[in-house]
Amino acid sequence: MSTLVEVLENTDQLEAIAITDVKDLVVFNDDFNTFQHVIETLIRVCKHTSEQAEQCTWLIHFKGKCTVRTGSYEELNPLREAICEAGIDAKIL
Repeated sequence: MSTLVEVLENTDQLEAIAITDVKDLVVFNDDFNTFQHVIETLIRVCKHTSEQAEQCTWLIHFKGKCTVRTGSYEELNPLREAICEAGIDAKIL
């Protein structure tokens, strides 16, 4: 019976670690990229719907930044690279 309790305790610890390891992929506003370019990039790279990409683009424009995806660093880094390759400023925070 003590083995079951030990496994449950370890599982709880792993879940706590996984939850705290979540990062944000944030896209920042600039004066160079058009709304259409940012929308198309978010659709292509982040698999956003057109409505979701447009809403994120408006937030980027008015607030200066927007979290476009959350996940682990390993999941987000390829997306960040693709967004940056499109000439859009993005960081994992």
